[in-house]
Amino acid sequence: MHRFFLMLLAVAGASALGLHRLDVSLPAAGPCLAPLQWEGRWVLYDHSTGRNNRAAVSYDSQNQRIRVLQQNKKHTPCQRFFEYIYLYQSMVMFQINQKTKECAKIALMDAWDPFDIPNNSTFEDQYIIGGPGDNVEVQEWSDRKPARQHETWVGIYTLKDCYPVQETYTRNSSVTTSTRFFNLQLGISDPNVFTPPSTCQSARPERMAESDC
Repeated sequence: MHRFFLMLLAVAGASALGLHRLDVSLPAAGPCLAPLQWEGRWVLYDHSTGRNNRAAVSYDSQNQRIRVLQQNKKHTPCQRFFEYIYLYQSMVMFQINQKTKECAKIALMDAWDPFDIPNNSTFEDQYIIGGPGDNVEVQEWSDRKPARQHETWVGIYTLKDCYPVQETYTRNSSVTTSTRFFNLQLGISDPNVFTPPSTCQSARPERMAESDC
């Protein structure tokens, strides 16, 4: 995805993530269908900056929109915390300062890229996260193709309901971003979270800095 948000630990394989493999890795019949609407949390890790971004997320693939509310960490000096509303049908993103409600309106350059497993993905593995009596079975997919040595995207999704667990992106053989998902709930409890506040009627055209220092 644009994966602004977009992101944690390289998915170099099941062993690197401390995941328990099944004794037999059966090939999948095809990618599962991920939920179109969910709410939950994620930790997005940017490998270029070494920074974790923890946030509450509302995801609406039907209308191609995402709302991200950064988790306010009071022990983080100089850090500003924002709400982001991505509206891909309008190709705009709103950045709202959680404290001052100041708003920026930015044009989106990347097309909508949902959190799902594309139909042309390559099945990589199937294994269990956790241990006996406390585990989740998942499948790992990538965009690896025979003509290309390395994948640029790896996605881990639950086998039962096809919820995202982790997605990782690479460029030039180096991990760029990775995202862990957790506490996901099906559906959107409040559709109004995708509506920009009134302060965005006079939004600035440039992105606001993420730090005061």
